[in-house]
Amino acid sequence: MRAFDYHRPATLKEAASLLRKNENARALSGGQSLIPALKLRLAAPAALVDLGAIEELRGIKLDGAVLTVGAMVRHSEVATSRDVAIGIPALARLAEDIGDRQVRNMGTLGGALANNDPAADYPAAVLGLGATIHTNKRAIAADKFFLGLYETALKRGEIITSVAFPLPKRAAYAKFANPASRFALVGVFVSEGAGSVRVAVTGAAPCVFRAKDMEKKLAANFAPDVLAKVRVPPDGLNSDIHASAEYRAHLITVMAKRAVAAAVAGK
Repeated sequence: MRAFDYHRPATLKEAASLLRKNENARALSGGQSLIPALKLRLAAPAALVDLGAIEELRGIKLDGAVLTVGAMVRHSEVATSRDVAIGIPALARLAEDIGDRQVRNMGTLGGALANNDPAADYPAAVLGLGATIHTNKRAIAADKFFLGLYETALKRGEIITSVAFPLPKRAAYAKFANPASRFALVGVFVSEGAGSVRVAVTGAAPCVFRAKDMEKKLAANFAPDVLAKVRVPPDGLNSDIHASAEYRAHLITVMAKRAVAAAVAGK
């Protein structure tokens, strides 16, 4: 780990100012990805701006048809929140299965989204629910937020403040997890809302994406069997020591069917 300056601002305005002034500064939320990268010298920022003391980035609120989760809310808080359990139980179950207990007690929603790991769980929920990511500067629709491998629409000095999730009629997430890391080899989040169906896939490609062919089938009949013959081409999918692109393509259909079945059953 190389030397760096450390800042712990008390306000969002102060944090944004520090990030803007130092081009090589990085925001620190839960640290579950950044700290290991620092230890391995894969990242060498000149300064870290710790967001942990900023109260305005915390909190979970269920208001009408929208569930809002602060960027610094821990995975364990989402998993155990009464508001999340009432509004989007599938989101609580997703958070409950992220990593291990230490990761869930330290990792944050905003940090996971800003990092945009190709095998992370939260991007699937955000895209699969058609959520809106709020920053200190603007609101970004989920469809425009995830741009590529570890790449998002965030600009320098821009900090995620919260995520607004529209409440679905029903939703579920199914994940085929790496047994060691609990990251998704393939994870599929499905939701049925007011006149629309969304299917988001994580772990299979360099970035989370929507399975539009599956969405069309489910919009006509929201049942797992309609996906039996729907195939996502392996071209462009991830292939590594854990799973080939062809196997991941197969898993997308399997996980999608399981997610739909869980959503129909209300699980």
